[in-house]
Amino acid sequence: MSGTLTAAEAAACASRSYEVQQLAARMASCAEQAGAVLAGLVGLELQTWQSPAGRAYRTTVSLQAASLRRARGGLLDAAAAVQRHAQQVTLSSGRPGY
Repeated sequence: MSGTLTAAEAAACASRSYEVQQLAARMASCAEQAGAVLAGLVGLELQTWQSPAGRAYRTTVSLQAASLRRARGGLLDAAAAVQRHAQQVTLSSGRPGY
């Protein structure tokens, strides 16, 4: 390898970086949607329903909300990691041998 990057190789790296950035944006969008669903779950808790069925319902909703909260956090972490990878793809386009 000569250590220089051809125009075609640079364009391919830029294209890959753009595709990875798009993936990160889609993941962030999914996290936002999960946040909206989570906000909706909070409104469904029906605090005034005091029967055993109401308590069971609130417990179930609460468990689902906790699970969704963890999933949303995972999506945000993953989106950040993918975005960092996109930056590395961009940086690698300027390195010899890539």
